[in-house]
Amino acid sequence: MRKIFAIVFITLLSAGLRAQTAKYVVVVSVDGFRPDFYLDRSWPAPNMQQMMDKGIYAEGVRGIFPTVTYPSHTTLVTGVMPARHGIVYNTPFDMKGLSGRWVKEYKDIKAQTLWDAAHLAGLRTASVSWPVTVGATIDYNIPETWSEKTPGDRRGATSEDATPKGLFEEVQANATGHLEANDLDLHYLSMNENLGRMTAYLIMKYKPNLVTVHLPCTDEFEHMEGREGEGVRRAVASADRAIGDIMEALQKAGIKDSTALIITGDHGFVDIHSSLAPNVWLAQQGLIGVMPDRGNWKAAFHSSGGSAFLHLKDPKDEKTLQQVKTILSELPFSQQKLFRIIDRATMDKMGSDPEAALALTGVQGISFNNNADGPVLRPAKGGAHGYFPDFKEIRTGFVAMGAGLNTGAVFPEIGLEDVAPLVAKLLGIELKLAEGIVYPGMLITPKK
Repeated sequence: MRKIFAIVFITLLSAGLRAQTAKYVVVVSVDGFRPDFYLDRSWPAPNMQQMMDKGIYAEGVRGIFPTVTYPSHTTLVTGVMPARHGIVYNTPFDMKGLSGRWVKEYKDIKAQTLWDAAHLAGLRTASVSWPVTVGATIDYNIPETWSEKTPGDRRGATSEDATPKGLFEEVQANATGHLEANDLDLHYLSMNENLGRMTAYLIMKYKPNLVTVHLPCTDEFEHMEGREGEGVRRAVASADRAIGDIMEALQKAGIKDSTALIITGDHGFVDIHSSLAPNVWLAQQGLIGVMPDRGNWKAAFHSSGGSAFLHLKDPKDEKTLQQVKTILSELPFSQQKLFRIIDRATMDKMGSDPEAALALTGVQGISFNNNADGPVLRPAKGGAHGYFPDFKEIRTGFVAMGAGLNTGAVFPEIGLEDVAPLVAKLLGIELKLAEGIVYPGMLITPKK
């Protein structure tokens, strides 16, 4: 009898640990999101700042390596690092040469996602403009996508890839009005506002238990103008306006009090002044050709903005790897001081691309490019990300409030992989093999 009681008690305890504390969770990712947008009241972000006052927040979120958009967004919905979820760059390294292809297909994700876990629990899901979601198991999905033939006009690809069929037309009819090509163009802040309206409509119409939305325009303006550009302030305001639309939608739908709202991002930003071409060093030693197909290459650096990852044509070619290390060690100090080497052991700890032999990360002010000819160092301007995530400026942000969440709790630093387990905890679903942690202080303490 005692044994049966113990089994029942453990079962009930386990169920309690998975108990749903929020009927709905909305995750908003602001691309290029920085903690100062809510910590510094001079930024035009009243909704984010109100959430900080009424909920919980982190002073910074440590990202993955490289700190770029598509791997980061996949960590946000899996709770695992890139080596495990399989999306290691925005544009995958192609052994045949530079292709410019981006990773868009959901089938390329190797780890369980929040959407998968929600479906197993019988919950309804929706997503707007989230990276790597073409073909995803999401009930109402408007993925981030475009045609390679017409990259400036996302409408055709979005209509084709949205699920269920006709959803893109439905949100235009009911939320945004007819969209022109530039209404979904990163250079225009109306893109943020249109994505916010789409999300608000899906919330009010379908009341999905899990909603994810990616607002990309802040990233675009930080790339163009750096961290403090006038356009960046307007982009932050537009993202905050979209968040306000989502907050109002929760209220209009009558689900505000049962919803947890999380605002986070993928990476911070660094002002740059120069761009470094490490493949030029390899070309000078005959290890790579200067054409896009790399010629008869043996080694190549693959740029990810503030970092560059070394790939070997033959992964077992220790001779070439040692040659590259020697090249780097014999560079003049004036060039060595522009970067530092990230070894394979460190990359393993960070869950970075398992196919890369080593990586370079730039000092602040230096980004990388894939050129194998021309000058090693050339002028650059604006902002970049992709750096190893061990300094303040590259951290992203986190602020949350609502059902199941504490108030007044401040976390000096959390990891990007910690967001998905928190969402799973709030929804009472199981996210298998997640590497992040749920900090108890983020949650309302159950009454005894």
